[in-house]
Amino acid sequence: HPCAGLDWGHFHPLTHGEESCDNFTDLNLSHCFMGTSLYVRLLLYTRSNLDCGRELDHHRLSSQPLFNLSRPTAFVIHGYRPTGAPPIWIDHIVHLLAEQEDMNVIVVDWNKGAANLNYFTAVTYTREAARNLTGFIMTMEEEGAALSSLHLIGVSLGAHLAGFVGANLKGKIGRITGLDPAGPMFTSTTPEERLDPSDAMFVDVLHTDMDSFGLRGAHGHIDFYANGGVDQPGCPKTIFAGKSYFVCDHQRSVFLFLCALNRTCSLTGYPCSSYGDFLDGRCLQCEAFKPASCPVLGYDISRWRETLLRLGQTKVFFSTTASLPYKKLSYRVDMVTWNQYLRWGVVYIRLHSGRHFTEARVDHKLLRLEQYTSTRLLAQFDEDLQHIQKISLRISTGNVIGPRYKIRLLRIRFTPLERPERPLMCRFDIIMDENMEVAFRPLPCNSPH
Repeated sequence: HPCAGLDWGHFHPLTHGEESCDNFTDLNLSHCFMGTSLYVRLLLYTRSNLDCGRELDHHRLSSQPLFNLSRPTAFVIHGYRPTGAPPIWIDHIVHLLAEQEDMNVIVVDWNKGAANLNYFTAVTYTREAARNLTGFIMTMEEEGAALSSLHLIGVSLGAHLAGFVGANLKGKIGRITGLDPAGPMFTSTTPEERLDPSDAMFVDVLHTDMDSFGLRGAHGHIDFYANGGVDQPGCPKTIFAGKSYFVCDHQRSVFLFLCALNRTCSLTGYPCSSYGDFLDGRCLQCEAFKPASCPVLGYDISRWRETLLRLGQTKVFFSTTASLPYKKLSYRVDMVTWNQYLRWGVVYIRLHSGRHFTEARVDHKLLRLEQYTSTRLLAQFDEDLQHIQKISLRISTGNVIGPRYKIRLLRIRFTPLERPERPLMCRFDIIMDENMEVAFRPLPCNSPH
């Protein structure tokens, strides 16, 4: 990529009262063109200095009174920085992590090393940066920190860097979270050469760009695939959009994780073998996780941890909207159709509440509607409407010339998946024309019909 093509924002140094703060290294394009040699800085943030980083001495931990080794510690590790500008999300993640619990948040600033026009140079520096960070963590352990209380959060190339640290420490680190681990140069490597589940006691991974900058496959105890792990809604589909075409899908992993930390997004992952099976409505149960619910993306994974460690590697899928809070509202829709002639079609469902409505299109593939068929669909809506007064339904068969055939629905049932407290909605015996919308008032499923 041209060096200027991937700028992820700028950062302004802060001063806190009279003290000057240690801020993330801000480099410019000239560093990027000339290349930088590796230098790792560790910036400490705690609840008492959230807006003012303190650089830690790698060897004399006691010299920093704010660094309390009895607290849990999260390390935030960025990836490749082709322009040298600090990541725009650093400040957000520091604040959101400190809200989860009273912890040390250490930003691993390896911008001198990550800021290179040559991506391959940055890749080779990940091993060296990992050795540096491993040494620091060993010093922490010598001074009383428990490795199980450490959580490494790595973005892109930073996810592999975290994996190398974990492997150096024989997998004894508590947790590694990989946010869209980098794909280029890691695609056909062995587990030792990239992030894998043996690198920590628990490894969770989020995929958003597997067909470009992200790594395909499964690399944690649990792998979350947002929108199948490839194209993210709202991201440009053509190169004419400029730099956002390159970074939008890849960077979405960070924004989804920030949103999950903020608790404004409750993004539920459904265990499944593929995104296609998930969209087909084949994976909407979470039997293995009972009595807990399906796994939810975010910081607190304690409810699912034991089950996931027992299951081995688990893939979970979910869909999102294009913007905050990213959450779609999902319904399982069960239909029993009775029609004289075999029809193939896609289904459009609208939920109405007052003057508001939200629509789901189940159009990822054609549905087979025949004489007496039970069909299960996953209908995902962009808005959460609470009191549904009317539902409208259209089955589009693409038949525009011959006679318009009738489709009879003996029963249709809507089950809200992430809102178990809400009632099931049903309707019985609806006769509709193909390609024509039919509207009805939903009834409670236990009502006589």
